[in-house]
Amino acid sequence: MRRGLLRRLTKDTLAMAGLFILAIFILAAVFAPYIAPNDPNRVNPRQMLNPPSSSHWLGTDDIGRDVFSRLLYAGRASLSLGVGVALVAVGLGGVLGAVAGFFEGWVDTVISLVIDSILSVPILALAMVGSAFIDLTPWRLVLILALSSWPTTARLVRGQVLQLKQLNFVEAAHAMGAAQLRVLFRHIVPNTLAVVSVSASLLVAYAILIESALSFLGFGVPPPTATWGGMLYGAQLYYREAPWLAIFPGLSITLVVASINFLGEGLKRLVGPSWS
Repeated sequence: MRRGLLRRLTKDTLAMAGLFILAIFILAAVFAPYIAPNDPNRVNPRQMLNPPSSSHWLGTDDIGRDVFSRLLYAGRASLSLGVGVALVAVGLGGVLGAVAGFFEGWVDTVISLVIDSILSVPILALAMVGSAFIDLTPWRLVLILALSSWPTTARLVRGQVLQLKQLNFVEAAHAMGAAQLRVLFRHIVPNTLAVVSVSASLLVAYAILIESALSFLGFGVPPPTATWGGMLYGAQLYYREAPWLAIFPGLSITLVVASINFLGEGLKRLVGPSWS
């Protein structure tokens, strides 16, 4: 069955295009120390705002740093942040959603109330308030975004568990005397992985966009850590005389988010009616 799903995914042109583009960015981020021609934080006042050239492929910024090198390292930070948010949010949301759907009753009521409460708070505003009170590091931002994003996954998993617990294989496990938690985590949760994988892919894109918005507004990860949003923030004053400062990080965000969404939509189509 898994092979059949993979064959169907490989026939999805948009999903494969998204996977290809995403793979390029991931490889560039992983091998950034070997690809980057310059130190991303090296300042050179004599080469401020130089346009793209053979010595600086994507030009230099307002303090003479190589834009291409910074773009590679910024990709490392932005992609790592997106993946970190997705892993924490999916792990927490998956477990709580599964518990809520399986046990129902007061457990479901309490978890659903927490989910509704968190979903009522705008994530961007919450992260901006958090950055005003704490020294925002990449991993602290991961925790803030993950703790405010897990309810989406929890709702999806809860719905799946409510459907799955009515099926024959679950009733058979109960009839054989399997413990409640074993039935949940051994028989039900593995069958929610398709939905969870779609949720995780979309959370990566969402986290990158939120981080970019925060950095663009001046509330993101502080320098010298380079992120795509932070590069856009630094480009605001020079968008006319040095448009390359905004074009390349903006294009990177667009391509990565679009490729993740294409891949996520492909996975979503594979999941079938149970997702929708």
